[in-house]
Amino acid sequence: MAKASKHKQCSFCKKNIDIDFKDVSILQKYLTSWAKIKGVRESGNCAKHQRLLAQAIKRARFMALLSFTSR
Repeated sequence: MAKASKHKQCSFCKKNIDIDFKDVSILQKYLTSWAKIKGVRESGNCAKHQRLLAQAIKRARFMALLSFTSR
């Protein structure tokens, strides 16, 4: 009997979604309540998409689409 995979599959790979800093609704799913970027284990992204996601969140913060903190 084969073991079931415990790892989540990357949602960006599975759905073939491009990461864009202007799409705030997608980016907010990968932030904690304190507006910190979730880690790979928590978000379930692959390394490539985690790097692209972090860059998009940082750009959205710089353009004032997302806040730097929760307050």
